[in-house]
Amino acid sequence: MYAVIKTGGKQYRVQEGDTLRVEKINADEGATITLDEVLLVANEDNIQVGAPYIEGGKVSATVKTHGRGEKIRIIKLRRRKHHRKRMGHRQYFTELHIDNISTG
Repeated sequence: MYAVIKTGGKQYRVQEGDTLRVEKINADEGATITLDEVLLVANEDNIQVGAPYIEGGKVSATVKTHGRGEKIRIIKLRRRKHHRKRMGHRQYFTELHIDNISTG
């Protein structure tokens, strides 16, 4: 059984027992959260597609850790002006462990 969920403006395909990194969610480490924006749930023969979400569809997950990703280097350059600007960015993330998928 798998589901397609939406969180942080992105879509993820998840199964029970999966661990995935999503955009930062404000929850304590070890807390159980419910993701209710479920777009699709597929069992072996049965596929439910939401319009846009499945009514009563829920995915429960446990927050494992919070952190920051690898640094992305950004260089801005203005041609012929002898101007360069170097910056970096590290995106915050939340690591989730998928516990249960229910269709409601």
